[in-house]
Amino acid sequence: MLAPVAHILPLTTVRRERMLPVPGRVTVRMEQKVNPLDVVAEANFGGEHLLIDAGHELGVRPQEAQRLIQVKAGDMLSQGDVLARRTGLGLQTVHAPASGRVILVGAGKILMEVGAAAFELRAGMPGTVTRQMPDRGVEIKFNGALIQGVWGNGEINIGLLFPILTSPQEALVATRLDVSLRGSVLLAGTCSDPAVLQTASELPVRGLILGSMSPALIPLASQVHYPIIVVDGFGQRPLNEIAYKLLTTSAKRETTLNAEPFDRQAGTRPEIFIPLPVTQEPPTPNEMESFAPDQTVRLTRDPHAGKVGTLVSLPPGLVAIASGLRVAAAEVRLDSGEQFLVPLANLEVLV
Repeated sequence: MLAPVAHILPLTTVRRERMLPVPGRVTVRMEQKVNPLDVVAEANFGGEHLLIDAGHELGVRPQEAQRLIQVKAGDMLSQGDVLARRTGLGLQTVHAPASGRVILVGAGKILMEVGAAAFELRAGMPGTVTRQMPDRGVEIKFNGALIQGVWGNGEINIGLLFPILTSPQEALVATRLDVSLRGSVLLAGTCSDPAVLQTASELPVRGLILGSMSPALIPLASQVHYPIIVVDGFGQRPLNEIAYKLLTTSAKRETTLNAEPFDRQAGTRPEIFIPLPVTQEPPTPNEMESFAPDQTVRLTRDPHAGKVGTLVSLPPGLVAIASGLRVAAAEVRLDSGEQFLVPLANLEVLV
């Protein structure tokens, strides 16, 4: 059975495609080194759509209007350009009401996109441009440590990592934040106090990494202008031991937070990048795994949500669990030595 995969790796090679939502222009060259905030591609697209009924304007049926239309999908137009023209006893012309792009032409009507807005695509990670997709984007290669989270607020930034916790479960309070932390990426255990996010914004910090966060903070966390990444989930869950060790031993290293929202279908999730020097390119992580004995797994649901253990065995067929349901399950042993059955739906593999 295929397993959900999350990466917490001290050294790996990562390749990520950064793509524009609409055709545009790539602004970087091959083999160029980029920082997370560098613009790698840009595009202009309309903010409003206008439907022009040429048949109504010219006083003819849709079939006749379609023959008189002089533009096609993809044309870039200026205000006043001719869209359709009827000759005869009196010249009749339909003009573009605004500058924009023709999206669709059919049935004697013209759909235009107007009010162009600029979109800048940022690298989102440090690395080297290894491939260009003309008009759409680039591929970037990164070497270093990678930690993937379960929630991000959509922001990107970079700064020196500063752990402000003494244990994985320590709660962050606003009184721990002072001016000495300005411009840092902060690492903490749990957070349930809105004053923390507000104070961090006022300093300001460059980013915040949390093991867990109260779900009540999601609206505020989504509004602040620095990246927030939750590594393990919501509630009062300690930062898992693997991520705790990796991040606390990376103190004062340059750290990038790309708090991209988690979308399993699109293959995106919030990621933490810590560049490291390499003499030989490390292997790329596996994006697909099947459940198997000896894997490191993370439990994703209560009562053990966020805890990390080892998959001991996979009982054949379906097994009965406490709720009475029969499900595919695995025997999992925690670092504490505790061992129990867990539905496979409640596990993800850490590789």
